[in-house]
Amino acid sequence: MRLFYWLPILALAASASFATAQAQQGPAQAFTPKDEQVEDLPEGPGRDETFGLCTACHGYRLVSNQGMTRDKWDETMTWMTERHGMPDIQGADRDLILDYLATHHPPKAPSRAGGFRNPFAPQ
Repeated sequence: MRLFYWLPILALAASASFATAQAQQGPAQAFTPKDEQVEDLPEGPGRDETFGLCTACHGYRLVSNQGMTRDKWDETMTWMTERHGMPDIQGADRDLILDYLATHHPPKAPSRAGGFRNPFAPQ
């Protein structure tokens, strides 16, 4: 019976403590890839455009760790446009970015355990 009495009080105290800590930190900061520079990427046509597009929302390391075919990169860009509001890049710009991604981040050979599969990438 005592546990049921104290549990709500402890939960309320923890919640208040968390809210105070959040307020002291200030407003949430926008993502900025501090340790990533376009010059760190492999050279080639489309490097600047690819880096600029991808790092507008997330770190480039997320991209470079994927390793997909050009078709999968294309599907992923469409998915990000539809699902996450990424700008709808078409035409020569899209081809340039897809060529860069397919050239510099192709599929990786799977490990004996089957390799890593991104649960968020289109399957």
